[in-house]
Amino acid sequence: MTCPSESVQATATRSIAQELVLRESQPGDMGWVVEQHGAIYAREYGWNAEFEALVADIVARYLRKRQPQSERCWIAELGGQRVGSVFVMRKSKTVAQLRMLILRPEARGLGLGTRLTDECIAFARAQGYRRMVLWTNSCLLAARALYAGKGFVLTRSEPYRGFGHDLVGETWELRL
Repeated sequence: MTCPSESVQATATRSIAQELVLRESQPGDMGWVVEQHGAIYAREYGWNAEFEALVADIVARYLRKRQPQSERCWIAELGGQRVGSVFVMRKSKTVAQLRMLILRPEARGLGLGTRLTDECIAFARAQGYRRMVLWTNSCLLAARALYAGKGFVLTRSEPYRGFGHDLVGETWELRL
């Protein structure tokens, strides 16, 4: 017998799944990606505009030099509103890079980060990449737990000064 709270949660999860759309980016989405990174990281971690500039540079490079056969962006919508994004970018012929995974606070805890990461891994495998790498920061605990849960392994950790703080940058890798 299922507990009533489990039934309610299962119904809510099914409802959310029905409203969730993962799509390729469209004009206007990239400005949203930059703005969300800047606003969310400033509010939640106190990071300065240096971080927003980094994201803007990555997005601009993606738009100018995108190789559609080997790179992709997903925009997550919930109830018709953008709530997340993630990118796969080519690092080399055999290495893909997962970049700029972000979820708005109201979209967290719904399994969306896992779903976006799964899309990236499946895409990278389908394109014949042998490894996927990503760079994150040690203070991003939820992201680190997600990556570890998907089999990524921490391969490098290095302190640095960035975004107005002393941080520890981390490189993670997944063999595909």
